[in-house]
Amino acid sequence: MSINEVFMPALSSTMTEGKIVSWVKSPGDKVEKGETVVVVESDKADMDVETFYEGYLAHIIVPAGETAPVGAAIAYIAETEAEIATAKSLANADGAAAPSTPAPIPVAAAAVAAPVTASQNGSNHQPGRVVVSPRARKLAKELRVDLNTLTGSGPYGRIVAEDVEVAVGKVQPVTTPVVTPAPAPVAAPVAVATPAPVVSSAVPGQVVPFTTLQNAVVRGMVASLSVPVFRVSYTISTDGLDKLYKQIKSKGVTMTALLAKAVAVTLQKHPILNASYSDQGVVNHPNINVSVAVAMDDGGLITPVLQNADAVDIYSLSRNWKSLVERARAKQLQPVEYNSGTFTLSNLGMFGVDTFDAILPPGQASILAIGASRPQVVATPDGLFGVRQQMQVTITCDHRIIYGADAAGFLQDLAKLIETNPQSLTM
Repeated sequence: MSINEVFMPALSSTMTEGKIVSWVKSPGDKVEKGETVVVVESDKADMDVETFYEGYLAHIIVPAGETAPVGAAIAYIAETEAEIATAKSLANADGAAAPSTPAPIPVAAAAVAAPVTASQNGSNHQPGRVVVSPRARKLAKELRVDLNTLTGSGPYGRIVAEDVEVAVGKVQPVTTPVVTPAPAPVAAPVAVATPAPVVSSAVPGQVVPFTTLQNAVVRGMVASLSVPVFRVSYTISTDGLDKLYKQIKSKGVTMTALLAKAVAVTLQKHPILNASYSDQGVVNHPNINVSVAVAMDDGGLITPVLQNADAVDIYSLSRNWKSLVERARAKQLQPVEYNSGTFTLSNLGMFGVDTFDAILPPGQASILAIGASRPQVVATPDGLFGVRQQMQVTITCDHRIIYGADAAGFLQDLAKLIETNPQSLTM
C-alpha cells in the first residue's frame, strides 16, 4: 500500500514553475499507466503529463489555473480505493500527518505537447481550444486522425472516442430527428446575441498578471543584461532576393525561410557567430539551428527553431517553418523545437520598421535584427544614381567570445550572398 505524490515536472531546462491548465482526471478516477493526468503550461507550450503508475487520483493539491514551482507536489495518487480517504486526510493536514504507509514515491511523468486544455468534466473549458478525451487522443493516434479537423460531440465541445470513430467511418454519427413545428404567425425578427469580437483585453487601471510565457521572457531578458554586448549595422540591397522570392513564392517558399537559409549558409564560414559562451570556454555547436522570433497573440514571444537550416533545402525549410508557426501559436511545440537554437533572427521589417536593436537571447551569442526593405536612391559604381531596394540589418553579439571584426565579416559575407548570388539559396 502506498500514496504517491504527483510533482510539477520540469518540462524544459529553463522552467522554474508551471501552470496547471487543466486536470484531465477528477478525484476518485482510476489512473492507468501511461494515461494523461494533467495538462501543464510550461514556458512555451501546453504539455500532457502522463503517469507511469496505476491507482486512483485521490486529491488535487493545485487546482487548474494556479501555478506551482517545479518539484512541488500537485496531487496525490492512491494505490487502492481504500487509501483515497487517507490521502485526503494527508492533504487536509497539509502533510503534517503522514499515513502509516511507506514514504511517498515521486510519480514519474512523461510530457507530450498536445492541444488538450480542459478537464474531463469540462469545468476548465477555454473558448478557442481543442478539448480531447484521453481515449480519443489515443484512438486518433492509432487511426492517424487529425484532431484539429474534428468537431467534438461531448460536453463543452469535447472530442470523444466516438467522434474519432465517426471520422474514419467505423460508426455512423448519431442524429436527432428533426420535428417540424406547426406554422406560427410571422413576427418581427429577433436579433440573436453573438459574441462580440475581442478588441483588447486591457482594462484601464487593472493589473494583469503575466502569463507563464511572459514570465519566461522576463527571466530571459533580465539574464541577458549581465552579458556585455556590442552591435554592428549593415545595409544590404535586396533586389536580387526580392526577384527570387517572387519566382518561388508560389511554391510555398516564405521570405523568412529565405533569410534563415541565407544566414545559415553564411554561418558556415563564420562558426564563431554560431557558438556560445560558457565558463569553461567557447561552445562550438555541431549544427546550425536558426531561431526566428514569433509574437504570440496572448502576449510574449516564442522562437521556433529551424534545425540544420544550412543543410535543408529551401522548400522543405519553408514547409517546416509553416508547421512550426502553426504549432507554436497552438502551444504544441516540443521543447527541442524552441530551445535548441544557436542563432536568432528577429524580423520587424514586415511592420515597416527601418532599423532596431535586438536583445541577445540567453544561451546564444548572436541575434540579427532585420528591418524593412525600401527603395533608396544610391550611387552606382559608374558614378550615376539609381534606385535600389535596401534593408538595414543590425547584429547584436556577446563580446566575451565575438569581436567587431567577426561580426563585420559575417555581415559582409551575408550581404554578398544576398546581393550577388541569391539563386544559390535554392540549390
